[in-house]
Amino acid sequence: MMPKQTTDVDRLVGLRITALRKARGLSQTALGTAVGVTFQQVQKYEKGQNRVGAGRLSEIARLLEVPVAAFFADNEASDIGEAKSPDVFGFLSAHGAIEILRAYASIDDDDLRRDLLAIVRTAARMDKKKGGSAASALD
Repeated sequence: MMPKQTTDVDRLVGLRITALRKARGLSQTALGTAVGVTFQQVQKYEKGQNRVGAGRLSEIARLLEVPVAAFFADNEASDIGEAKSPDVFGFLSAHGAIEILRAYASIDDDDLRRDLLAIVRTAARMDKKKGGSAASALD
C-alpha cells in the first residue's frame, strides 16, 4: 500500500488556513496550541505537505470563525449546498494584503478612507499601464 500523497486540494486548504489565520492575527504556534499540534505541524498543513484530518479541520474552522467550506474552492462549496462567494483568498495571499486591510480598517475618518482608496486605485492603474500585476479588481 502506497502512502497517501497530498493534492492540490490539500495545498488550497493550506493556503486558506494561512490567510484566515493571519487575518485573525494568530501565530502558527497559537493555532497549533489551540488545536493540539506543534507549530511545525501547522506549517506542514499550510504548505500542503500534510493533509488536515476532518476533525482537526473542523476545529480550525471553529477557531477561525468560518465554516469548513471556506477552506475549499467555490465550486466545491457550491456542490455541497453552500452559497458561492468571491474568492478573496487570492487577494489575501498577496504579500502585505492583510496588513494593509488592518490599517485601512483602523481609519475612522470616512473621507480619509475614501482618499486612501483613490490613491491605491491610481497606483494600481499606473502599475497596470507599466505592465505590472496590480489587481484589476480595483478599477
